[in-house]
Order: sequence, then structure tokens, then C-alpha cells
Amino acid sequence: MKLLLSDDDRKHLDQLISETEKRTMTQIVLAVVKRSDSYAEIPWKAFAMTASVAGIAAIITGTLMNYWVSKSDILIAIAATLLAGALLALVSVFVPAVARFFLSDHRAEEEVRQYADSLFLERQLFATGERMGVLLLVSLFERKVVIVPDTGLAKKLTQEEMQQIIAPMVTCLRKKMLARAFEEGLAQFSAMMRDQVSSGVYENELPNNIIEEDGV
Repeated sequence: MKLLLSDDDRKHLDQLISETEKRTMTQIVLAVVKRSDSYAEIPWKAFAMTASVAGIAAIITGTLMNYWVSKSDILIAIAATLLAGALLALVSVFVPAVARFFLSDHRAEEEVRQYADSLFLERQLFATGERMGVLLLVSLFERKVVIVPDTGLAKKLTQEEMQQIIAPMVTCLRKKMLARAFEEGLAQFSAMMRDQVSSGVYENELPNNIIEEDGV
């Protein structure tokens, strides 16, 4: 797959990860996925909505014009309605902005959360001595960020604090600034953990390599 981050961005973020880990005594993994689910229902939603609107428009137009309708007129109206639905369904497959219009926020949040939880387990990000690992996952299609803290860190990081970390990252994603989103996330995380740092000797237990995946 084509890398989503440039070499310079990756080097810069690797350095920020190391600095933030030492400052917070945590183990941080950044990940970006193009899409967390296929959302097979989106083209069908696009087709159904467009066909319904086109059908209603055809009925209203025929009523207002008040003329005798032939069989060929009915067939043309049906064909136009189906064609409009099929066209938008096709557009929703290839144009993310259109597809997102038919995707509910709750559904997107749920799928990205499931992907993040699966990735956390698959990459064994729980394999740290004090269970202080944390995954910051960005899903580009959904423009969502999910934070998965391990058990040792979950006690120190509240849901409200995680939302404060996520908010500026999402703002950057809407501007298509992926590297900047990660920078904001690391800065916010460092600030949130400022008063939560435990004493001890820092040891890098998880690789700093940023995970990039196509997703589903």
C-alpha cells in the first residue's frame, strides 16, 4: 500500500513519540487506517434515498402539469428514477464525501472502536511491564480518532480527557493534515499526563514505528 505519511513526517513523529514516552512514562503506538469497515449498506441507502426523491419529484411534476400520462411516460419516469438511484449509489462507492453523508456518526464510531480494539490485541500492545501502553488510532474515511489505553493507564486517563485529546486531532483530519493530527494528539496526551507521571526508569517496550493499514 502507498504510505500515508512521508519519511520526514515519520521521522519527526518517531522522535515525538520517544520524547512523549519518556516524559509520561508510557508506551505509545500511533496507527492510521484508511477505512475501518466496508459499510456495505451505504450504496443501498444512496440508491433508496435518491430513487425515492426522484420518484416523488416525477409524481409532483406530472400532477402540476396536469396532462394525460401515457405508458411510455410512466416507463421513462421509472427508468429515470432507477437510473438516478443507481448513479448516486455508484458515486457513493468512489467519492468518500458522498459516502460519509449516508454514514451515521454512531455507526462510524462503533466500527472504528472495534477496529482499534482488534488492532490493540493483534499487535499485543498489552505486553508491557506495568500495562501502560496506549494506542492512538486514526481512521481516515470516518475522520475518527479512538484511544485505547491499557489497564494501567486507563485508571489515569478519563473519558473526558481522552475527548480533549481527540478533538484537535479530528479538526486536523478534516483539513487532511494527518501528521499534524498526530502531533496534536501527542501534545495533548503529554499535557493530560503531566500530573500523572509515576517515578521509575523509562524503558522502551513497544516499537515506535507508526502502523499504517488499508483496513477493511
